[in-house]
Order: sequence, then structure tokens, then C-alpha cells
Amino acid sequence: MPFDLTRRRALLTAAGATALAATAAGSAHTAPRSSPGTRRPAAAFPEGFRWGTATSSYQVEGATHEAGRGPSIWDTFTQQPGRIRDGSTGQVSVDHFNRYKEDVALMKSMGTHTYRFSIAWPRVFPEGSGPANPKGFDFYDRLVDALLAAGIEPYATLYHWDLPQALQDRGGWESRDTAEAFGEYAALVAGKLTDRVRQIFTLNEMQTFVEQGHETGNFAPGLKLPPGRLNQVRHHAALAHGLAVQAVRANGRRGTRVGPAENIATAIPAVETMENIRAAELATRELNAPYLTVMMEGRYTDAYLARAGRDAPRFTEQDLRTISSKVDFVGLNVYAPTQYVLASEAAPGYAALPFPSSHPHMASSWLTLGPEALYWAPRHAARLWQVKNIFITENGASAADQPAPDGAVYDVDRVMYLRNCLMHLQRATAEGVPVRGYFLWSLLDNFEWADGYATRFGLVHVDYATQKRTPKLSAAFFREVIARNAPA
Repeated sequence: MPFDLTRRRALLTAAGATALAATAAGSAHTAPRSSPGTRRPAAAFPEGFRWGTATSSYQVEGATHEAGRGPSIWDTFTQQPGRIRDGSTGQVSVDHFNRYKEDVALMKSMGTHTYRFSIAWPRVFPEGSGPANPKGFDFYDRLVDALLAAGIEPYATLYHWDLPQALQDRGGWESRDTAEAFGEYAALVAGKLTDRVRQIFTLNEMQTFVEQGHETGNFAPGLKLPPGRLNQVRHHAALAHGLAVQAVRANGRRGTRVGPAENIATAIPAVETMENIRAAELATRELNAPYLTVMMEGRYTDAYLARAGRDAPRFTEQDLRTISSKVDFVGLNVYAPTQYVLASEAAPGYAALPFPSSHPHMASSWLTLGPEALYWAPRHAARLWQVKNIFITENGASAADQPAPDGAVYDVDRVMYLRNCLMHLQRATAEGVPVRGYFLWSLLDNFEWADGYATRFGLVHVDYATQKRTPKLSAAFFREVIARNAPA
């Protein structure tokens, strides 16, 4: 999940908005099936579009002390008083480690084609490097086999924020050694799993775990670094991505595909004119300068380096070549717009507009309603960087999610949010933007980082005391979307 967008906008403002300001004067396992004879809607997604759900290891697996798993930075962080809103941890969470068969059955009942999960680095490498843990790989073998038996294609993410604590103790992402250890970890995973897992995402949301974990201190490891050290962390994360791409290519089975899953910062034209569209593209490129832009272009933008000045990251030309290693696809996590812009005759060619204080949002205050982001984010990526294969690797919403007297969860607000997002995404595919699939966040209610269990994003309600799973109204909605291959 991405972090508070209000804070994210502030971070992006700190990184680049000096220039912007200058230019701006029902049952446990079933959901209703489509009615017989339902016609294919005119506003359909392309044939072969892939529909799935997504989770991450620390948020759902639990079993933090089982099968030889080592501690992660989130195990450490959640033990520190005041870090998590409700004082909880992911030690048990929704027990996906032991209940994965039940959860795969839930996916199958919705008709999903794919499942995006993450591998817990400390589960397979308890010390971050060195000897691997066979029992850790055994779990992912069982999960992958269960998915394939259910006709669901596995998509694996190598890193969703649970860095082994042993690596943090040796410098964490401030150390180049961590990026190199990630490449070694990626190589072993590719060698072990790509006989069955043919789609690999490298790191999830670099922008989130770097900024929130190393500037604001809101996420693990809870650091507040000065600008120079923060920029170096950014660089090491991007370098880790490149090293992982190379490792997967070298060690994966033929046909394995690899790419990032990044929460793209999206600028949207306030009025849809050609001038404002171009301004939004320019703004999006700059907002993503230390992450997607350098990965796709092999260089840091001049404006980013100029803003950083003496605090710019240290790097070599070989680093940039590694970071920009060719990818097979780009995953985009998209929840809401980052900013709205207008064209400007003054440099840098765009002006950011202030977000209105009255903007509506979902249960999470940061999740502002701007479904058009599902159109502009992939369109910008395709046009800026000539990306040929795009996945929406996360999109979803926090909602009220209180069971009704009949035991059902009527999350109409989530359904409204998703329907609007999918309509804009369908517009993108209808115009030829190469979006190949969509992963809804999330399959299950789970541990929502600093919010603990106070915030719910799942299609399936989980009673945390009993672990009972109950599909919500949104699960029935998503099943219908998949069956129609169109917004329902």
C-alpha cells in the first residue's frame, strides 16, 4: 500500500516544488456469477486482459517465527511503542502462511486469473545473505503449486518492504552492500521458482519505503535522514532494481519476464488541452526523477540534480546502465492523483495547482477521489518512456467495512470507487495504452502498516479474532467485472 498522499505531496513539494511554485503564480467462499446470456459490453477491456488480486508478505503471512524465518525491520519497528496506530504487529496478521489454501479458494471463487504476492526476504534468507532457508522456499513452493492447481497464474514480488533486520544492522539501504545482497537474493529466487513463476516484480513502491522509512520515519526502519543520505538511499534502491533485473535474466528460466512495481507520482491536466497534457507529462517525469525516470531513461534529470546540489547521490555511469537494464513490463500502483497542473510559459513548463481543502476521500484521508489517475498514469508512462507492457499492480480503497446485522459487508463506497477507476482505465486501453492486467489491492483485509488493523482494504473481510473470511459486496462486484471483462 502507498503512504499518506498528503504527506507524499509534501515530500514531492520538498523535492521539486520550488520550481513548481515559481511557475504557479455474502458467504465465505461464493460470489454471484454473471447472468446467463450476458452480452459483452461495448466498453470492454482487450481480449486476454489479466485480472487479479495482490497482497504482501508482512501484511498477510503472519508466522513470523515459523519455519526458520529471520526478523525483518517491520518486526523490529512494530515492537517500538507509538509506531503503530493500534499497537499491533504482523506476527499473526491473517495467517496466510497457514491458510493459503483457503485464500486460493477465495481467489478462484472470484474468477481471478492472477495473484501477485511478495516473497519475504527474511523467510528465505534469514540473515539477508549467506545460506538460504529451504523451509522458507517450501512455503512458496506450496503456495505456487496451489495457485497453479486452481488455474491462477502466480506473479511474485521480490521486495515489499520487509528488509532482513540483519542487513539493517549492517547499514540497510544506506549501504551499497544491501543493493548487491538484493541482487544475490533475486538470483536465487529466480533459480528456484521460475520453473513455475514466470513474472517477477523487483521492488514494490521504492518511493514509499524510501521516503516514509528514511525521511519521515513513519515506516520501518523509522529513520529521518538528512538530504544527502536520503538521496543515496534512493540511488541504492534504484540500483537494487537494476541488479535484480540482471540477476533474474541470468538465473531465471527462458521466458521469465521482469520489471518494477512503482507508485508513480501522477500529474493530471486540470483542463484536457494539448498544452496542459504536455505539461502534465513534463511534471510526471520530474516528480518521478529518482525512481521511474532514472530506471526508464538511465539518467537523473538535470533539474533533480540541480535541486539536490551538494546533496546529490554518488553514482557511476555503470550504476546508471545497471539501473536502466531493459525490463519486460512496468507495474504501476495507482490510487489517486498527486497533483493537477496547467501549462506555463515559464520554466519548467508547468504550474501545480493547490489541492482544494474540501476534496472528498475514502476512509483513509490520503486516498483522495481522483479516478482519472487510472487513465493518466499509464498513458504518461507509455508516452514518456515508450513502455509496451503495463500492469496496474495495485489499485483499491479503504472503506467502512462493518458487517451488517445479516453478517454481510455492504462496502458500497469501495464499489463506487472501483467502478469509477475501472471506467477510466478502460478508456486508456480503448485508446491503445498498453495495459495488460490489473491487480486489485487487496484480496484480504490485513496489517496496514502504520495504521495496523484500523484500516481495511480487502475484498474479503477478516475477523481478526477468529480468522473467519467473508467476501464483501466488492468481491461480488469484482467477480462480475472479471466475467464481463468490463466495468460492471
